[in-house]
Amino acid sequence: MNSNYPIMLKLEGKKVVVVGGGMVAERKVTGLLGTGSHIIVISPNATDELKRLAGSERIEWLEKSFSKEDMDDAFLVFAATNDNELNQYIKMAASDHQLVTIADDPEGSDFHVPSHIQRGRLSIAVSTGGASPTLARKIREQLEQQFDDEYEGYLEFLFSARQRILKDVNETTIKRKLLTAIASKEFLNSQNREADLLRLLQNTRNDV
Repeated sequence: MNSNYPIMLKLEGKKVVVVGGGMVAERKVTGLLGTGSHIIVISPNATDELKRLAGSERIEWLEKSFSKEDMDDAFLVFAATNDNELNQYIKMAASDHQLVTIADDPEGSDFHVPSHIQRGRLSIAVSTGGASPTLARKIREQLEQQFDDEYEGYLEFLFSARQRILKDVNETTIKRKLLTAIASKEFLNSQNREADLLRLLQNTRNDV
């Protein structure tokens, strides 16, 4: 069996089509919110949540049956109906450059969405390659406990601190040392990361 290739996609401005209006489609849509993509749901019926999202213009809902033209210019397509034949038709109707995932046929899909947690800039994905979504969910729950909400602020600090170090420090060895230091548990648990960073930078200058 060939292994899957993990990747993080930027979907901002991309058209993403979700065919189906049930709970499976709702979960797919929920996972897409916040990506900046143009989410279009194709279904004669929809859950209350999907209707609410459409009413608030967070997604577009086309209250109709699927037709091949609905996928025109779509970057990703989610075949998430309860009709296996329709899901397979969606896959066959897609262009070669379009990526399609089929809710009831992981092996026939071009991609699948892993179980994941999000802590600001930190994103951790867990996949069992379709062997056991239940195990993937359990591992995700363990990771949620290990990487709590504290990491959201910590990642923002790491981002800004890294930009500052890359801009202000020229020596490669010192730069690497500083980047390693700010990724330590001491900085994660620090009560004043900015002050600790200034102290670290000052100590580094004094050592030069």
